[in-house]
Amino acid sequence: MVTKSLTHGMGTFFKECAHAKSRWSKCPHPYKIQFRDITERQRVESGFQTETAAVGRLLEVYNAKQAARGRGGRAERVAKYGAMRFGEYAAEWRGGQRHLEVGSLVHLDSLMKHHILPVLGSRRMDSLDHKVVDGFIRAMERAGAGLATQANAFDKLRAVLLYAHRLGLYDTSPLEGVKPPQYDPARAVIPSTAQLAGIRVAGDDMFRLVADLMSGSGLRNGEALAVNVRNIVADDVYRITEQVNHTIHAYAWLKHRKVNEYRDVPLPTRTRETVEWYADKYGTVDGCLLRHPNDPGRPLPYYYLGNQWAHIKKAGEVEIPDGMVLYGMRHFFASNCLSHNIPITDVAEWMGHRSIDITYKIYRHLMPGSINTAAKILNIDLAA
Repeated sequence: MVTKSLTHGMGTFFKECAHAKSRWSKCPHPYKIQFRDITERQRVESGFQTETAAVGRLLEVYNAKQAARGRGGRAERVAKYGAMRFGEYAAEWRGGQRHLEVGSLVHLDSLMKHHILPVLGSRRMDSLDHKVVDGFIRAMERAGAGLATQANAFDKLRAVLLYAHRLGLYDTSPLEGVKPPQYDPARAVIPSTAQLAGIRVAGDDMFRLVADLMSGSGLRNGEALAVNVRNIVADDVYRITEQVNHTIHAYAWLKHRKVNEYRDVPLPTRTRETVEWYADKYGTVDGCLLRHPNDPGRPLPYYYLGNQWAHIKKAGEVEIPDGMVLYGMRHFFASNCLSHNIPITDVAEWMGHRSIDITYKIYRHLMPGSINTAAKILNIDLAA
């Protein structure tokens, strides 16, 4: 008997006659198929008049076996993880987050310890649904957690539950219909050009360097503290490759970026000259300008910058807008870009926002133009 095999696991088809395979299409004898069922028992079926019919039946059997195995695999996962406590499951999930840098893991652990596990840690995984998730959000509200903290904690919980849903633990996502905490960033307080001119020179040389990097190129505080002369990749381009993470007090990869990713940002002449002036005056260590005063092998601590800002405000020698924080110098960069008609998509990329929605929420009021202005501009060609 001559047989013809298909893809591994699909089985074979054949004819029990003396004709060669090349003659099967003209041979009157029916085709037979041989395969293993879901229990791995050998089966034979016959009576197929064409090769297409025989192969079609084998494919039907194969697909049914695969589907049954998939259901069986899901049943095993539900049995294994459904009874598991959320805290245990979250710890197992956390072990797979190898792509996160140290600072992000520290932040994740803090949110788990202080906000998520106290409410959900002892719950069985198969008991979690949209009502439980809603209850978690209300618990954070009652505890007085800030909106930013609520949003961050919900994001971490969502990541865990989405992974569980993909594993098949839930027929319907426990997040379906849940309204996430709405974090609306406060309106940015931005210094005027004249105010910035006084603020940037009101502290020491370190403060002036950081102020120019934040206001001129849009760097975050931690990114400015990690400034490196080697990252000037063109006369007008600075490449941001790392930051000083205030959680772990060490250099780390950029926020919202994968390992070795970077951002190229505009480098105005004044900002570049400040960097070069500081390097000439104080020197560098491996290209880095700012180092711990007692240990050049460590980055400059965050509190040095905070202390400078507090001293400047307390001295009252320069005009500072009410409500302005140190981050206001980075807001100045965004305002400067948008007021000169630079596309907000570019601004979002340079500032390193995870989503352009964040840029819109904070800076939309700074964008030039309005509905009335747009109507007048559009009317020019329409009226022609």
